[in-house]
Amino acid sequence: MEVLQSITSNLNASALIPQAEVQGADLYAGQDLSGLNLLEKAWVNWYIWWGNPVIATGVMSFLMHEVVYFGRSIPWIIIDHIPYFRQWKLQPHKIPSDWDQWRCTYLVLLQHFTIELPQIWGFHPLAEYFGMLTYQVPFPSVWQMAKQIAIFFVFEDTWHFVFHRALHWGPLYKRIHKQHHEFSAPFGLAAEYAHPIEVGLTGFGTVGAPILYAAFLGEIHIVGVYLWITCRLFQAIDSHSGYHFPWSLNNFLPFWAGAEHHDYHHEKFTECYSSSFRHWDWLFGTDKKYHAYRAKQAAQKKAKKAQ
Repeated sequence: MEVLQSITSNLNASALIPQAEVQGADLYAGQDLSGLNLLEKAWVNWYIWWGNPVIATGVMSFLMHEVVYFGRSIPWIIIDHIPYFRQWKLQPHKIPSDWDQWRCTYLVLLQHFTIELPQIWGFHPLAEYFGMLTYQVPFPSVWQMAKQIAIFFVFEDTWHFVFHRALHWGPLYKRIHKQHHEFSAPFGLAAEYAHPIEVGLTGFGTVGAPILYAAFLGEIHIVGVYLWITCRLFQAIDSHSGYHFPWSLNNFLPFWAGAEHHDYHHEKFTECYSSSFRHWDWLFGTDKKYHAYRAKQAAQKKAKKAQ
């Protein structure tokens, strides 16, 4: 409680943007940069080139989100147009049309620029206030970032299960979550196709974890946050892809949810509320119909082969 009171009492507009007090090359004044690797040197040059570190961080964060989101979605668009892959399509008779893909792209882009851009831009000054490093070099070790990302995955999955299940309550589903379920056979681009309120709830699970970590647990660098968001976007897009391959991750990590888990949720509009893992659905019994349905599918497939 004392920590929260201290944070609240010291919170002010100037404290939220401490980066703006130092500009360009002055950010690294007196620091020996000779031992940096290529990526770290590029990082330094980026911040010096922009001059204002708040703008540099905001631009990089938004560009990173767009490149990763659409870069990961494009392969799934291509796969949807190749009949060979239909053998691994979870709902093979529901292929998204070009119109569905383009309409979803337009609406997601509109949402990115009107809803997510302000959130992304405002996140980093706030996060830095709570102790996140941004322009600083060198970067933390890979092992340190990997541990943090693991913690973020657990936090986000727990948060996602709670609010997602709540959004399936009648009035909330009708007014908020129904938009995301417009596509009963999801595709990668539809991962962020949702009501603005749901976008905010989802975003808190993703960016709230690094903020809370920085505030209460220890030092964190935005590079680690970028890696985490990249992993999270890959997870979200892949779980909406509509495909389950022999090489899909949950075939090797049974606790991973994947598209095979989440696609059922879109097809049946119930159960399988978690995002990345399966334990919460198992603990609360919100996967029983899912398991029965998949067992029935497997039995039908086996009987068909035996004919």
